[in-house]
Amino acid sequence: MRLFAPGDRVLQPQYGHGTVSKADEYHTWIDFDEHGPRMFSTARCRLEASATLAPPKPVRSPRKAKGATKK
Repeated sequence: MRLFAPGDRVLQPQYGHGTVSKADEYHTWIDFDEHGPRMFSTARCRLEASATLAPPKPVRSPRKAKGATKK
């Protein structure tokens, strides 16, 4: 069993390529390119190292303050 570090690119058979966002001895959290974030049991998770680059994340505009009104 290999423990991946945050930022590592991985390949999981069901969900495809993703980036490890957090990992410890019990759980591994991965943000998949096409399926979003998922959590796995580290002991049971089958992962392979991946050399693919992460796709660019869209830039989000800041939210308006609550209660702001248009004039």
